[in-house]
Amino acid sequence: MRRAKPFNVLWLQAGGCGGCTMSILERGASGWFEELRGFGVNLLWHPSVSEETGVEARAILSKIERGDLALDALCIEGSILHGPDGSGFFNRLAGTGRSMLDWTRALAPRARYCVAIGSCAAFGGIPAATPDPTDARGLQYLGSDRGGALGADYVSRSGLPVINISGCAPHPGWIMETLLALSLGVFDRADMDSLGRPRLFADHLAHHGCGRNEFYEFKASAERFSERGCLMENLGCKATQAVGDCNQRSWNGGGSCTQAGSTCIACTSPGFETTRGFLQTAKLAGIPIGLPLDMPKAWFVALAALSKSATPRRVRENSRSDRLELPPVPGAKKQR
Repeated sequence: MRRAKPFNVLWLQAGGCGGCTMSILERGASGWFEELRGFGVNLLWHPSVSEETGVEARAILSKIERGDLALDALCIEGSILHGPDGSGFFNRLAGTGRSMLDWTRALAPRARYCVAIGSCAAFGGIPAATPDPTDARGLQYLGSDRGGALGADYVSRSGLPVINISGCAPHPGWIMETLLALSLGVFDRADMDSLGRPRLFADHLAHHGCGRNEFYEFKASAERFSERGCLMENLGCKATQAVGDCNQRSWNGGGSCTQAGSTCIACTSPGFETTRGFLQTAKLAGIPIGLPLDMPKAWFVALAALSKSATPRRVRENSRSDRLELPPVPGAKKQR
Protein backbone atom coordinates (compact mmCIF):
# COMPACT_ATOMS: atom_id res chain seq x y z
CA MET A 1 0.00 0.00 0.00
CA ARG A 2 1.55 3.27 -1.12
CA ARG A 3 0.50 6.76 -0.14
CA ALA A 4 0.78 10.06 -1.93
CA LYS A 5 2.48 11.37 1.21
CA PRO A 6 4.96 9.14 3.06
CA PHE A 7 4.66 8.42 6.78
CA ASN A 8 7.87 9.80 8.26
CA VAL A 9 9.54 7.89 11.10
CA LEU A 10 12.59 8.97 13.11
CA TRP A 11 14.23 6.29 15.25
CA LEU A 12 16.65 7.29 18.01
CA GLN A 13 18.62 5.05 20.36
CA ALA A 14 19.07 6.16 23.97
CA GLY A 15 20.28 4.14 26.97
CA GLY A 16 19.87 0.58 25.79
CA CYS A 17 21.62 -2.43 24.26
CA GLY A 18 20.31 -2.17 20.71
CA GLY A 19 18.33 -5.40 21.08
CA CYS A 20 15.09 -3.80 19.89
CA THR A 21 16.76 -2.84 16.62
CA MET A 22 18.11 -6.38 16.30
CA SER A 23 14.55 -7.66 16.77
CA ILE A 24 12.93 -5.46 14.13
CA LEU A 25 15.61 -6.30 11.55
CA GLU A 26 14.15 -9.83 11.47
CA ARG A 27 10.77 -8.52 10.38
CA GLY A 28 9.25 -9.75 7.14
CA ALA A 29 10.20 -12.39 4.60
CA SER A 30 11.90 -9.76 2.44
CA GLY A 31 13.33 -7.77 5.35
CA TRP A 32 12.25 -4.76 7.37
CA PHE A 33 13.35 -2.09 4.90
CA GLU A 34 11.45 -3.61 2.02
CA GLU A 35 8.34 -3.92 4.18
CA LEU A 36 8.64 -0.26 5.18
CA ARG A 37 8.89 0.76 1.52
CA GLY A 38 5.99 -1.46 0.58
CA PHE A 39 3.70 0.31 3.05
CA GLY A 40 4.90 3.83 2.28
CA VAL A 41 6.72 4.30 5.59
CA ASN A 42 9.76 6.55 5.24
CA LEU A 43 12.55 5.96 7.76
CA LEU A 44 14.04 9.43 8.02
CA TRP A 45 17.00 8.29 10.08
CA HIS A 46 18.15 5.46 12.31
CA PRO A 47 21.59 5.75 13.94
CA SER A 48 22.49 2.10 13.34
CA VAL A 49 21.17 1.45 9.83
CA SER A 50 20.95 4.76 7.98
CA GLU A 51 23.62 5.94 5.56
CA GLU A 52 23.55 9.54 6.79
CA THR A 53 26.11 10.41 9.42
CA GLY A 54 27.72 13.53 10.85
CA VAL A 55 26.53 16.75 9.23
CA GLU A 56 23.83 14.98 7.20
CA ALA A 57 22.30 13.33 10.26
CA ARG A 58 22.41 16.53 12.30
CA ALA A 59 20.68 18.36 9.44
CA ILE A 60 17.76 15.92 9.53
CA LEU A 61 17.32 16.40 13.28
CA SER A 62 17.56 20.19 12.96
CA LYS A 63 14.93 20.29 10.21
CA ILE A 64 12.53 18.30 12.38
CA GLU A 65 13.22 20.49 15.41
CA ARG A 66 12.56 23.66 13.40
CA GLY A 67 9.38 22.22 11.93
CA ASP A 68 10.76 22.19 8.38
CA LEU A 69 10.45 18.41 8.09
CA ALA A 70 7.24 16.64 9.11
CA LEU A 71 7.60 13.96 11.76
CA ASP A 72 4.83 11.40 11.97
CA ALA A 73 6.33 8.97 14.48
CA LEU A 74 9.20 9.54 16.88
CA CYS A 75 10.49 6.12 17.95
CA ILE A 76 12.83 6.00 20.94
CA GLU A 77 14.72 2.83 21.85
CA GLY A 78 16.37 2.63 25.28
CA SER A 79 15.93 4.43 28.60
CA ILE A 80 16.27 8.18 28.88
CA LEU A 81 19.18 8.83 31.24
CA HIS A 82 18.65 11.91 33.44
CA GLY A 83 21.99 11.85 35.27
CA PRO A 84 24.09 13.43 36.40
CA ASP A 85 21.93 15.84 38.39
CA GLY A 86 19.15 16.01 35.82
CA SER A 87 21.45 17.11 32.98
CA GLY A 88 21.14 13.93 30.90
CA PHE A 89 24.82 14.21 30.01
CA PHE A 90 25.46 10.55 30.74
CA ASN A 91 23.96 9.95 27.28
CA ARG A 92 24.72 12.53 24.58
CA LEU A 93 24.00 12.30 20.88
CA ALA A 94 27.44 12.27 19.30
CA GLY A 95 28.41 15.39 17.40
CA THR A 96 25.58 17.52 18.77
CA GLY A 97 26.80 18.29 22.30
CA ARG A 98 23.24 17.70 23.46
CA SER A 99 21.85 14.92 25.64
CA MET A 100 19.27 12.40 24.50
CA LEU A 101 17.05 13.83 27.22
CA ASP A 102 17.28 17.24 25.52
CA TRP A 103 16.68 15.83 22.04
CA THR A 104 13.71 13.78 23.23
CA ARG A 105 12.04 16.79 24.82
CA ALA A 106 12.77 18.93 21.75
CA LEU A 107 11.45 16.47 19.15
CA ALA A 108 8.50 14.86 20.96
CA PRO A 109 6.27 17.97 20.63
CA ARG A 110 6.89 17.87 16.86
CA ALA A 111 5.77 14.26 16.52
CA ARG A 112 2.31 13.20 15.47
CA TYR A 113 2.93 10.06 17.54
CA CYS A 114 5.58 9.19 20.11
CA VAL A 115 6.47 5.51 20.38
CA ALA A 116 8.57 3.83 23.08
CA ILE A 117 10.34 0.84 21.55
CA GLY A 118 11.03 -1.78 24.23
CA SER A 119 10.60 -1.87 28.00
CA CYS A 120 13.59 0.43 28.61
CA ALA A 121 11.96 3.27 26.67
CA ALA A 122 8.52 2.40 28.03
CA PHE A 123 9.19 1.91 31.74
CA GLY A 124 12.92 2.40 32.40
CA GLY A 125 13.81 -1.25 32.00
CA ILE A 126 17.20 -2.75 32.81
CA PRO A 127 19.08 0.59 33.17
CA ALA A 128 16.54 1.65 35.83
CA ALA A 129 17.20 -1.39 38.03
CA THR A 130 18.65 -0.74 41.49
CA PRO A 131 21.26 0.65 41.81
CA ASP A 132 20.59 3.26 39.14
CA PRO A 133 23.44 5.82 39.07
CA THR A 134 22.32 7.05 35.64
CA ASP A 135 18.80 8.00 36.81
CA ALA A 136 17.21 6.08 33.92
CA ARG A 137 13.53 6.49 33.11
CA GLY A 138 11.04 5.65 30.41
CA LEU A 139 9.50 8.25 28.15
CA GLN A 140 6.33 8.57 30.23
CA TYR A 141 6.78 6.05 33.03
CA LEU A 142 9.27 5.03 35.67
CA GLY A 143 8.17 1.51 36.44
CA SER A 144 4.39 1.61 36.72
CA ASP A 145 4.35 5.27 37.86
CA ARG A 146 3.54 7.95 35.32
CA GLY A 147 6.09 10.70 34.82
CA GLY A 148 9.27 9.82 32.95
CA ALA A 149 11.24 12.07 30.63
CA LEU A 150 8.22 13.68 28.98
CA GLY A 151 6.05 13.99 32.07
CA ALA A 152 2.75 12.42 33.04
CA ASP A 153 0.65 14.85 30.99
CA TYR A 154 2.51 14.63 27.68
CA VAL A 155 0.45 13.96 24.58
CA SER A 156 1.68 13.99 21.00
CA ARG A 157 0.16 16.11 18.23
CA SER A 158 -2.42 13.37 17.68
CA GLY A 159 -3.58 13.73 21.28
CA LEU A 160 -2.22 10.32 22.34
CA PRO A 161 0.17 9.64 25.21
CA VAL A 162 3.36 7.69 24.54
CA ILE A 163 2.63 4.34 22.88
CA ASN A 164 4.59 1.71 24.83
CA ILE A 165 5.66 -1.25 22.71
CA SER A 166 7.21 -2.98 25.70
CA GLY A 167 9.27 -6.17 25.72
CA CYS A 168 12.94 -7.03 26.13
CA ALA A 169 13.09 -7.15 23.20
CA PRO A 170 9.62 -6.65 21.72
CA HIS A 171 8.49 -8.96 18.96
CA PRO A 172 9.18 -7.38 15.54
CA GLY A 173 5.53 -7.87 14.66
CA TRP A 174 4.43 -5.72 17.60
CA ILE A 175 6.63 -2.88 16.37
CA MET A 176 5.77 -3.09 12.69
CA GLU A 177 2.05 -3.68 13.13
CA THR A 178 1.80 -0.69 15.46
CA LEU A 179 3.65 1.56 13.01
CA LEU A 180 1.43 0.37 10.16
CA ALA A 181 -1.74 0.97 12.20
CA LEU A 182 -0.51 4.49 13.00
CA SER A 183 0.37 5.18 9.38
CA LEU A 184 -3.10 4.03 8.26
CA GLY A 185 -4.86 6.15 10.87
CA VAL A 186 -6.53 3.14 12.52
CA PHE A 187 -4.92 3.41 15.96
CA ASP A 188 -6.35 5.47 18.80
CA ARG A 189 -6.53 5.50 22.60
CA ALA A 190 -8.99 2.58 22.64
CA ASP A 191 -6.22 0.46 21.12
CA MET A 192 -3.96 0.96 24.17
CA ASP A 193 -4.19 -0.69 27.58
CA SER A 194 -3.92 1.16 30.90
CA LEU A 195 -0.09 1.26 30.60
CA GLY A 196 -0.09 2.54 27.04
CA ARG A 197 0.75 -0.83 25.48
CA PRO A 198 -0.88 -1.68 22.13
CA ARG A 199 -3.71 -4.11 22.76
CA LEU A 200 -2.76 -6.08 19.64
CA PHE A 201 -0.36 -7.93 21.94
CA ALA A 202 -1.36 -6.69 25.41
CA ASP A 203 -4.79 -8.34 25.29
CA HIS A 204 -3.07 -11.73 25.39
CA LEU A 205 -0.99 -13.61 27.94
CA ALA A 206 2.36 -15.18 27.12
CA HIS A 207 0.79 -18.37 28.52
CA HIS A 208 -1.66 -18.56 25.61
CA GLY A 209 -0.41 -21.09 23.09
CA CYS A 210 2.45 -22.37 25.26
CA GLY A 211 3.48 -25.88 24.24
CA ARG A 212 3.58 -26.86 27.93
CA ASN A 213 -0.08 -26.05 28.58
CA GLU A 214 -1.18 -29.66 29.11
CA PHE A 215 1.34 -29.91 31.94
CA TYR A 216 0.07 -26.62 33.37
CA GLU A 217 -3.53 -27.85 33.30
CA PHE A 218 -2.64 -30.91 35.37
CA LYS A 219 -0.08 -28.99 37.48
CA ALA A 220 2.54 -31.50 36.33
CA SER A 221 5.61 -29.40 37.01
CA ALA A 222 9.23 -29.60 35.99
CA GLU A 223 11.83 -29.46 38.72
CA ARG A 224 14.84 -28.96 36.42
CA PHE A 225 15.17 -27.00 33.20
CA SER A 226 15.87 -30.10 31.14
CA GLU A 227 12.40 -31.44 31.92
CA ARG A 228 9.29 -31.01 29.78
CA GLY A 229 6.78 -30.09 32.51
CA CYS A 230 5.24 -26.73 33.40
CA LEU A 231 7.81 -24.18 34.55
CA MET A 232 5.49 -22.08 36.72
CA GLU A 233 5.36 -23.99 40.03
CA ASN A 234 9.09 -24.36 40.64
CA LEU A 235 11.20 -22.60 38.02
CA GLY A 236 9.87 -19.03 38.04
CA CYS A 237 7.84 -18.87 34.81
CA LYS A 238 5.56 -15.82 34.72
CA ALA A 239 3.74 -16.54 31.46
CA THR A 240 0.34 -16.64 33.22
CA GLN A 241 1.00 -13.13 34.56
CA ALA A 242 2.67 -11.45 31.57
CA VAL A 243 0.95 -9.82 28.60
CA GLY A 244 2.06 -10.78 25.12
CA ASP A 245 1.18 -13.19 22.33
CA CYS A 246 4.73 -14.58 22.38
CA ASN A 247 3.61 -18.20 22.07
CA GLN A 248 1.11 -17.46 19.30
CA ARG A 249 3.52 -16.06 16.71
CA SER A 250 7.00 -17.14 15.70
CA TRP A 251 10.22 -15.39 16.72
CA ASN A 252 12.94 -15.48 14.08
CA GLY A 253 11.07 -18.10 12.13
CA GLY A 254 9.95 -20.12 15.13
CA GLY A 255 10.20 -20.48 18.87
CA SER A 256 9.63 -18.57 22.10
CA CYS A 257 11.20 -18.42 25.55
CA THR A 258 9.22 -21.38 26.89
CA GLN A 259 9.65 -23.39 23.70
CA ALA A 260 13.40 -22.90 24.09
CA GLY A 261 13.19 -24.41 27.57
CA SER A 262 13.51 -21.14 29.47
CA THR A 263 10.93 -19.31 31.56
CA CYS A 264 8.88 -16.23 30.81
CA ILE A 265 10.34 -13.33 32.82
CA ALA A 266 7.38 -10.96 32.15
CA CYS A 267 9.59 -8.58 30.17
CA THR A 268 6.58 -6.65 28.85
CA SER A 269 5.72 -5.58 32.41
CA PRO A 270 6.99 -2.53 34.30
CA GLY A 271 9.51 -3.45 36.96
CA PHE A 272 10.40 -6.87 35.55
CA GLU A 273 14.06 -5.97 36.02
CA THR A 274 13.62 -5.86 39.81
CA THR A 275 12.66 -9.54 40.06
CA ARG A 276 14.92 -11.65 42.26
CA GLY A 277 15.34 -15.33 41.45
CA PHE A 278 14.22 -15.35 37.82
CA LEU A 279 14.74 -19.11 37.68
CA GLN A 280 13.01 -20.00 40.96
CA THR A 281 9.38 -19.53 41.92
CA ALA A 282 8.84 -17.45 45.05
CA LYS A 283 6.32 -19.19 47.35
CA LEU A 284 4.41 -18.55 50.55
CA ALA A 285 3.28 -21.65 52.48
CA GLY A 286 4.11 -23.70 49.41
CA ILE A 287 1.87 -21.62 47.12
CA PRO A 288 3.41 -19.54 44.30
CA ILE A 289 3.20 -15.82 45.09
CA GLY A 290 2.71 -14.90 41.46
CA LEU A 291 -0.58 -16.40 40.31
CA PRO A 292 -2.47 -16.05 37.02
CA LEU A 293 -3.59 -12.45 36.53
CA ASP A 294 -7.33 -13.05 36.59
CA MET A 295 -7.62 -16.02 38.99
CA PRO A 296 -8.39 -15.65 42.71
CA LYS A 297 -5.85 -17.45 44.93
CA ALA A 298 -8.45 -19.73 46.55
CA TRP A 299 -9.62 -20.91 43.13
CA PHE A 300 -6.07 -21.64 42.03
CA VAL A 301 -5.30 -23.68 45.16
CA ALA A 302 -8.50 -25.72 44.77
CA LEU A 303 -7.93 -26.25 41.05
CA ALA A 304 -4.30 -27.26 41.57
CA ALA A 305 -5.23 -29.88 44.16
CA LEU A 306 -7.96 -31.33 41.91
CA SER A 307 -5.76 -31.28 38.82
CA LYS A 308 -2.87 -33.06 40.51
CA SER A 309 -5.17 -35.79 41.78
CA ALA A 310 -6.41 -36.39 38.22
CA THR A 311 -3.04 -36.24 36.43
CA PRO A 312 -2.68 -39.13 33.96
CA ARG A 313 0.43 -41.24 34.36
CA ARG A 314 1.54 -40.22 30.86
CA VAL A 315 1.49 -36.51 31.74
CA ARG A 316 3.12 -37.02 35.13
CA GLU A 317 6.02 -39.07 33.80
CA ASN A 318 6.57 -36.94 30.71
CA SER A 319 6.70 -33.80 32.85
CA ARG A 320 9.75 -35.09 34.73
CA SER A 321 11.62 -36.23 31.64
CA ASP A 322 13.69 -34.46 29.00
CA ARG A 323 12.02 -36.52 26.26
CA LEU A 324 8.64 -38.07 25.48
CA GLU A 325 8.49 -41.19 27.64
CA LEU A 326 4.86 -42.24 27.19
CA PRO A 327 2.72 -41.42 24.13
CA PRO A 328 -1.08 -41.03 24.32
CA VAL A 329 -2.84 -44.40 24.07
CA PRO A 330 -6.50 -44.42 22.95
CA GLY A 331 -9.44 -46.39 24.26
CA ALA A 332 -9.08 -49.45 26.49
CA LYS A 333 -5.30 -49.28 26.52
CA LYS A 334 -5.29 -45.97 28.32
CA GLN A 335 -2.57 -45.81 30.98
CA ARG A 336 -3.54 -45.48 34.63
